[in-house]
Amino acid sequence: MPERDVFVWTTMVSVYVRNGDLMSARKLFDEMPERNIASWNTLMSGYAKLGKVESAAKLFDQMPTRDLISWTTMISCYSQNKQFREAIEVFEEMKNEGFSPDEVTMATVISACAHMGALELGREIHLYVMRNGFNLDVYIGSALIDMYSKCGNLERSLVIFFKLQEKNLFCWNSIIEGLAVHGYGEAALEMFRRMESEKIKPNGVTFISVLSACTHSGLIEEARKIFLSMTRDYSISPGIEHYGCMVDLLGKAGLLEDALELVRSMKIEPNSVIWGAILGGCKLRGNIEIARVAVEKLMILEPDNSGYYALLINIYAEENQWSQVAKIRAMMKERRVQKKCPGSSWIEMDGKVEEFVASDKSHPLSSEICEVLAELDGQLRLANFVPEFG
Repeated sequence: MPERDVFVWTTMVSVYVRNGDLMSARKLFDEMPERNIASWNTLMSGYAKLGKVESAAKLFDQMPTRDLISWTTMISCYSQNKQFREAIEVFEEMKNEGFSPDEVTMATVISACAHMGALELGREIHLYVMRNGFNLDVYIGSALIDMYSKCGNLERSLVIFFKLQEKNLFCWNSIIEGLAVHGYGEAALEMFRRMESEKIKPNGVTFISVLSACTHSGLIEEARKIFLSMTRDYSISPGIEHYGCMVDLLGKAGLLEDALELVRSMKIEPNSVIWGAILGGCKLRGNIEIARVAVEKLMILEPDNSGYYALLINIYAEENQWSQVAKIRAMMKERRVQKKCPGSSWIEMDGKVEEFVASDKSHPLSSEICEVLAELDGQLRLANFVPEFG
């Protein structure tokens, strides 16, 4: 081309980004004689889609000017990559800079609150939605349903669901999942039937929620029927998550032979989650034979995962097979299997979300927290109850 304007340069950057060639996109971006906001946003969204959060954040910080798309892209980038606290912080910064979020921004922020379990913060954002005249559309609506459900307020989640004038598949999926995780299996199935009666066609995510509802409530026969209905009535091939739900359900019910038969009949290769569900069922039922089969598979799939070895050790220990316990521990030592990474949890206090990691001393109030735990430990011991503090 004899002449290239900003639009042409930005289009070429966009082409590279859409095809996942971030190196060429960045090279072209750096060569641009003039950059507008669209070119910055395009490259930033490319980094976000590939999970390159640091690169996206660096670009965001370097932007001379930002628009609504810039802010929303950065919030989405953090949220998509499970950095929910950072997503909320960018949202607050955005408001402080005088930018008004749109429905997409609000739905993303509400979703971040859901994943953090930050109910008070979620309520504040819900109030912001109402005060600023946002329409309670299917996007914000489904995000609020999911947020209240994940934060433990199922009643509020149901209220929002029934208030929505228009409900799309995401809204139905959110409320079915909410009922399922709160243990209302029958209600979740009833909601699924209601959805079918309203001619809303379910997708694979719907069936994961419905099968999970059956698992939580031990509805074995219902689960079998629904699992068959996926392919027969809706032409949806079961994915690894659907098989996982069924294996988990059968294992918890003690039907380990049925679970193993289902795994061996799978049309896709069973992964560590499937064999882990089998092993979990064996732990509940003390089935050493099938546990050995599961562990053999898991040692191939995830040889460095200490959790599976620990489960097998527990099964042998409960059967007083100490020689086998010693054998597994020796195998772990020989293979240099490390203990799994410590877990973490979040708690919301006074509108602020605090994160705690097992055995971590970096929190500014770490010593005070340990003192309180020691005091509680002492009081519980006096009450003849000895807890296990991890």
